[in-house]
Amino acid sequence: MTDAVYDSKGQFEQIQDGLLEGETIIAVYDAIGTGTGFIGLTDRRIIVQDQSYVGKRFAITSIPYSRVSSVSVVSNKSWAGQFFSSGTIAIAVGTNTYEVEFRGSDKAHHVHNVILSRAA
Repeated sequence: MTDAVYDSKGQFEQIQDGLLEGETIIAVYDAIGTGTGFIGLTDRRIIVQDQSYVGKRFAITSIPYSRVSSVSVVSNKSWAGQFFSSGTIAIAVGTNTYEVEFRGSDKAHHVHNVILSRAA
């Protein structure tokens, strides 16, 4: 089937339904907090579901890795040597920043490393 990791089968299937020919899923993680519903990583792009639109609308945004200018670990405290003590990352694309908060720093670490390894 697939070696992809995911939190929710429904979110995984939503990403799967929108794949381009030959594209494969790396991971799909549920996001917590306001705004983002989930983030998907494929071998070609980042897919973010944004639920912050008025009137119960949402957007699915595709971001080619080559358009990412930075990926950051976001924290509201001093890390004291623990780089991934936070479960939140920020992805800068042009003038937009997509902030995604996860249940656990391990998912943030995985997303950060995949984006960093694939961004040009």
